Amino acid sequence: MPSTKKVGIIGAGIAGLSAGILLADRGIDVEILERADGPRTVGSGITLQGNALRILRQLGVWDRIEARGYSFDTVGLRAPDPEATVLVVMNDVRTGGDDLPATVGMHRPELAAILRDRLDAAGGLILYGADVVGIDSSADTATAVTASGDRRSYDLLIAADGINSPTRGLLGIDITPRPTGVGAWRVVVPRPADVVRTDLIYGGPHHLAGYCPTGDDSIYAYIVEDAQVRDSAQGPLIVKELAAGYGGPWKQIAESIDERTPANYTWFTTHVVDGPWHRDRVVLIGDAIHNCPPTIAQGAAMALEDAAVLVEELCACDAPLDAVFTRFRERRFERAKTVVESSTQLVQWMVDGHRGDVAEVIQRVAHMVKEPA
Repeated sequence: MPSTKKVGIIGAGIAGLSAGILLADRGIDVEILERADGPRTVGSGITLQGNALRILRQLGVWDRIEARGYSFDTVGLRAPDPEATVLVVMNDVRTGGDDLPATVGMHRPELAAILRDRLDAAGGLILYGADVVGIDSSADTATAVTASGDRRSYDLLIAADGINSPTRGLLGIDITPRPTGVGAWRVVVPRPADVVRTDLIYGGPHHLAGYCPTGDDSIYAYIVEDAQVRDSAQGPLIVKELAAGYGGPWKQIAESIDERTPANYTWFTTHVVDGPWHRDRVVLIGDAIHNCPPTIAQGAAMALEDAAVLVEELCACDAPLDAVFTRFRERRFERAKTVVESSTQLVQWMVDGHRGDVAEVIQRVAHMVKEPA
């Protein structure tokens, strides 16, 4: 990138950190503007499919991910009966290639910490407490204006500020994530000895109950219910009550939940920006432009792929940024849209009470993302 010396990134999530690492590795001066006052140390788990692992290996962090996470190659379906009878165990597609596991589960805060360490080693900088409230973009520079009145100018700005991205509005992109009608509780609890993969229970007391191992001693478990207003202070008690409706490993999961167990509740939303993903010298990536419910566990992978493809396009030649950003969108749009629509379809079947072919949808997406982005 002969004409690009300094890049600003809005948001220190997976997409922003990954883009920052790849740029800093190429000698670019990188600053990440993060509205939070410091690193986030709370959160539940994350499921990383093989195509996410492929990018994490490109970032040079695979060894640490492998050491700190829990790898597995199968997924199970259980019945909503008192024993949670195993109906089928399927070999999962190794979407990152045969030399990577199909899936790794790990604590989301730990993944973020690994990426922050890697960014620091590459020479990138995170500025905390930098809440971007305005953007001035011209033919030559992109300037981020923070709530404190600070003005920071760059050759280009990458907005990776999440599902409810303020940058979308600042750029005049009028889209609001659409609620899908369901919400999910998530808790991190000790791992029952017989939990060695993700198992899913469709039906039963609630739409879906599942879990993912995140280490030798931990899992994150989740229950999907109709979206409703919930009292987060009562979270552990609510999850314990919901979990009691399931058998098998869920009996031990329910017993391990007490009032000190952190419980997180979020509604599933969805959106895709159909039009351009950039304005002048500012480009959106990750959840800011395509947000999928976690029913196929591809959200992190799509963010990682966005970062890798954008940096690849930026480095391909010294073309005008408008052409680079357009090419980036052309490479990513159909793939991301398919993931969003497929993930949302699975939610719609839950809401409608329709037993669609879940396995077919998951397999179709897996074979698509097995091809490099």
